[in-house]
Amino acid sequence: MAKLNNQELSLDMTPMIDMVFQLMIFFLVTIKMDQDNINLEIKLAQAPNGPAIEEKDPRTIIIEVDKAGDVFLAGTRVTPRYLRGILRTAVNRQGFGLPVLVRGDMKTRHSEIRQVLDTCSEVGLWRIRFAAIKQEVSK
Repeated sequence: MAKLNNQELSLDMTPMIDMVFQLMIFFLVTIKMDQDNINLEIKLAQAPNGPAIEEKDPRTIIIEVDKAGDVFLAGTRVTPRYLRGILRTAVNRQGFGLPVLVRGDMKTRHSEIRQVLDTCSEVGLWRIRFAAIKQEVSK
């Protein structure tokens, strides 16, 4: 058997600090990606008399419907069945008070928006808002 020296044992903290910085970078990049998921091709209708949303709940699910009637969630086209499954899972994890924001193109048919609303209602979501432009941006 080898004899242990009476030297003091120490722990190298360098790898731990590296890991903390990598986690911080990951979360900063992920947060930025959330803002990039909004489809800029969707032209919102104007609602000058509607209330402005000052604070956004970070749990908000953003559902977009383009003028062709295609539904997007987090920038990905989804079928009604897939959307229902995702919303049902979100309700199971977060509860029925989960907020939903519908961004519909001003040329989208009412029936396409109604299908999204029916899906939300089917899974029990009731906090639904519609995105619109408060006033035209001057160019």
